Formats: sequence, structure tokens, C-alpha cells
Amino acid sequence: MCSPKANLIIELDGSQHLEQEEYDEDRTAYLESQGYTVIRFWNNQVMNDIEGVIRAISHALELDEHGSHR
Repeated sequence: MCSPKANLIIELDGSQHLEQEEYDEDRTAYLESQGYTVIRFWNNQVMNDIEGVIRAISHALELDEHGSHR
């Protein structure tokens, strides 16, 4: 999921990402070099702790690239 207005990308990772960790790191580095913040959640986090996931997304939306509140 991507919010260009907020420069935020949210990725949901399943077990296949255990085998492509280097690819994911490279992809994240590229996206961050383009000005995006990338946050990742495991599928089981979404299923078992949706409130925590929502809090993390809300927090990411409140912070700018310098770590201060918008």
C-alpha cells in the first residue's frame, strides 16, 4: 500500500519474505532514497495485533523525515 501524499509505503510480508530478505532490503533502500518511508508488518502481526499495526502507521504518518511531528 502506498500513500504518495504522505510519502509512506506499508508492506505486508508473509513467509516468502524470509527467502528474499536481501531483495527486500535493497528495495526498501531504493524507495527510501526516493523520499518514501517504508514500514513493514508480518501478516501475523496484522491478524493478531491490528491495534498495534494501526498505532505504528499512525505514528509514521505523524512524523516527518526528521523524526519530528508534522
